Amino acid sequence: MTLAKTRSVSLVGVDGFVVDVEAAITSGVPGLHLVGLPDTALSEARDRVRAAIFNSGEDWPNRHVTVSLCPASLPKKGSTFDVAIAVALLAAAEAIPPRSCAGLVLIGELGLDGRFRPISGVLPSVLAAANAGCRTVVVPRANSAEAELVPGVEVISAGSLHALLCLLRDEPPPLDDEEPDVPAALADGLALRRPDKRKDLDLADVRGQAEARRALEISAAGGHHLYFSGPPGCGKTMLAERLPTLMPPLEPDTALEVTAIHSVAGTLPPGQPLIVQPPFYAPHHTATRASMVGGGSGRMLQPGAVSLAHRGILFLDEAPEFQHGTLDALRQPLEEGEVRISRAEGTSTFPARFTLVLAANPCPCAAAKQVDCSCAPGLRRKYTSQISGPLIDRIDLKLELTPASRAELRYDLEFAESSTVVAERVLLARERTLKRLAGTPWRSNSEIPGPEMRRRFTPGPDAMHAADEALLRGSLSARGLDRILRVAWTIADLSGHDEPNADDIGGALALWSRP
Repeated sequence: MTLAKTRSVSLVGVDGFVVDVEAAITSGVPGLHLVGLPDTALSEARDRVRAAIFNSGEDWPNRHVTVSLCPASLPKKGSTFDVAIAVALLAAAEAIPPRSCAGLVLIGELGLDGRFRPISGVLPSVLAAANAGCRTVVVPRANSAEAELVPGVEVISAGSLHALLCLLRDEPPPLDDEEPDVPAALADGLALRRPDKRKDLDLADVRGQAEARRALEISAAGGHHLYFSGPPGCGKTMLAERLPTLMPPLEPDTALEVTAIHSVAGTLPPGQPLIVQPPFYAPHHTATRASMVGGGSGRMLQPGAVSLAHRGILFLDEAPEFQHGTLDALRQPLEEGEVRISRAEGTSTFPARFTLVLAANPCPCAAAKQVDCSCAPGLRRKYTSQISGPLIDRIDLKLELTPASRAELRYDLEFAESSTVVAERVLLARERTLKRLAGTPWRSNSEIPGPEMRRRFTPGPDAMHAADEALLRGSLSARGLDRILRVAWTIADLSGHDEPNADDIGGALALWSRP
């Protein structure tokens, strides 16, 4: 019996674990037997691997081959084990030295012609390998830029199984391995045909709406949730789409975290291995609860909209048109900053710390003027009640917008601030916040837990007078008080105050108590 071993990675959500891939060639009926709880896609690897080995000019062993994926008690899924299975099998057949692959982590899918196909989830897979102490990984050439984002790991990229075998044998690489993979070439073409439309957005495009522009600035500086209501055409969507232009680029560790989520979901922009700008995700109002928070069957769990918007903005336009249950499913992620998806096979956790922006018309008919509305009062109440009270209670900034006047539309050009000007103030405010929160796990005012906010960051009695009166009247809940304090600190950071004063608290209370 001959035996060879290499390694690969299996993903569960955005977390991965290293899998030992062992191949043994024994006497018996010729064929390949795969053990270790493989799913359907992985069970079909035997046919892909056989064709890839033949088309790479190698011989298939005419004996019984057993491939074991350890730990055997954990289910494995996907086609990312193809390369590891093929290399382990050839090492067991002594077509390559067994020692040459023993220290490698091999990640990739094989085509029938032996070429490596790009896969999703490379970044979290390489991160898992690095955390397990592995120092050399092999990935498809199209995924090399993504894998090289992980520090301390040597990345070997190859275009085909034949090229990888030449490397393991210390032979010169084949000439045809220099050709680009077809999927990579197609991705480059798509990148040229699909420009990023967000680059052309600027806050100066919005006319009037001074209070809403100020709310956007506060939201960008502190990560506070927003709710815009008003008739169609007043600028709700325009304002929401320009919120990312006010936010600073992601920090390096945060950028890796965001990129890992999009890598698992297969939504990385073409030609952009690292996401450096806060993501902006706007699902359609027909989105289901599973597409919003994530889900799937078995271990095929995928991140939802709340995770794809991690460290960025989740914009729900026409919010009352969403299903009631879909909106209420946002309550737990808004509080905890993560989503836990439980299935019979296990539980996966996806990060979900995002800024929620809701936009809503006041009624179903969406009349431009209230006097033209044909909706009965009961219908209007039913429409707005789609957004439940507990969800509204978690929104920090609420504004009711009115259409811009003719004077604002025609003569506001020279007074409208650009996104660049506002973004500079936002950056300074965030720097003040980070300086105050140094030594804590929080990066923005919106992340500070309520008990810590009341214990360590409560202003003096004079500043808190308006909030105390609202508590006595019952118009302010305990959760609302925490959110007002967070917004007040952000307003103070934007104004350069060392601590929120009465005006800052009053401004935060006014923004929270709107409809």
